[in-house]
Amino acid sequence: MGNRFQVKDRFADGAQYIDGQLRAGTSGQSHTVVDPATGEEVLTYELASTADVDEAVAAAKRAFPAWSAATPGERSDTLHRLAAVLAEQAEDFAYAESLQCGKPIKLSTEFDVPGTIDNTAFFAGAARHLQGQAAAEYSGDHTSYVRREAIGVVGSIAPWNYPLQMAAWKILPAIAAGNTIVLKPAELTPLTSLMFAQAAKDAGLPDGVVNIVTGAGRDAGEHLVGHPDVVMTSFTGSTAVGKRVAEIATATVKRLHLELGGKAPFLVFDDADLEAAAHGAVAASLINTGQDCTAATRAYVQRPLHDAFVARVAELMETVRLGDPNDWATDLGPLVSHAQRDRVAGFVERARGYATVVTGGEIPGGELAEGAYYRPTLVSGAAQDSEVVQSEIFGPVLVVLPFDTDDEGIELANDTPYGLAASAWSRDVYRANRATREIKAGCVWVNDHIPIISEMPHGGYKASGFGKDMSAYSFEEYTQVKHVMYDNTAVAAKDWHRTIFGDRT
Repeated sequence: MGNRFQVKDRFADGAQYIDGQLRAGTSGQSHTVVDPATGEEVLTYELASTADVDEAVAAAKRAFPAWSAATPGERSDTLHRLAAVLAEQAEDFAYAESLQCGKPIKLSTEFDVPGTIDNTAFFAGAARHLQGQAAAEYSGDHTSYVRREAIGVVGSIAPWNYPLQMAAWKILPAIAAGNTIVLKPAELTPLTSLMFAQAAKDAGLPDGVVNIVTGAGRDAGEHLVGHPDVVMTSFTGSTAVGKRVAEIATATVKRLHLELGGKAPFLVFDDADLEAAAHGAVAASLINTGQDCTAATRAYVQRPLHDAFVARVAELMETVRLGDPNDWATDLGPLVSHAQRDRVAGFVERARGYATVVTGGEIPGGELAEGAYYRPTLVSGAAQDSEVVQSEIFGPVLVVLPFDTDDEGIELANDTPYGLAASAWSRDVYRANRATREIKAGCVWVNDHIPIISEMPHGGYKASGFGKDMSAYSFEEYTQVKHVMYDNTAVAAKDWHRTIFGDRT
């Protein structure tokens, strides 16, 4: 894997993509993208101002009439071409994603990039299936049918943990349904969002349909959410910021889609395959260095298996290889920034006062000392109401707690404000099925944890937000449902008119 393009040259014109062109921001403030593996500068760019946001929204508004009037087949063809362009540029996307995030190259190459290509191919097909209810005479005297229509300009905000995939999750259903969009990626990780927009132009997407503004959340982000010409906001990020987004959006009566934090339970019953559960827990807690809102964070293990599970997970975690993200032998890269690493370390250090750090809990030295690395960490003996159990850490930390009865296990799994994802591990189909019914989460896996597919929806319960990404269900967020009703009688004086004026004839 090599760098086939120079980032500074690629974005020499700036890190804003408005009306089909890269340009510099006009806020007068700059931001530096840093390689979290080395601490070295990748790109310094000018942040977007509110005026830049206004220009991007205006471009999207101009592009909306023609794009929304395109046939489903025309939009589908464009997205099919986009999938092909992404496949051709897959190596560049993988390199850029690893560079700005610190992802191991095997993760960005085998998960982030192919997942995005698959999402694009899925929405290329789904664009042709925007259907309403079949026509029928529900009143007897009228024929009714339902239209699905594009809603207008969408203003979306994406997070830094999966910049490419989150950009795609926001952009694809919006434009497949005929909308136009202004996306604000995280300032830390704008590279692949900008590249995605450029790839869309290469595929023939009209200028103005997709726009990217890279600016600070309190300035560009809040202005985008509150913009009067933005009719819908989709936000992925923390619950705390999601609350602020909701306040701004509801003030202007916008449609709102929120995919927020998570604290996913990993529920292991005493008849589970211990080896499968242990391997699953390590993979599910360490994916993307734990910076995943669906990552396994709370393992509840029925008491007969608890000690063996802790020992085996610790053993497996100690085999995980930290290193250069560009090395295919690396299992775990750095966190996205030194600030995020220090935040994670703070949770673990405070937990030492009330729990046991079984393995990990260290910032490595040596060759990794300059990066934002943190060792895979397993914590046991914490109380259910402790910070490390209840709060979203967003790092490579798994907490294990015991439970006795099935009732208790399910109760503990539900005992946080979040409800994004969960898993249940059991050989008993009835036991597992009960868990899928009673755990309050938008996705419940059985005997696995993490896999996602384009055909199925992603979204949460409770403080994890509402609305769906991916799948045909996402079109519920990005389309307006219109009821059309035709009179079939050709009668001037209809019987129901007498309830307003006159007598029955």
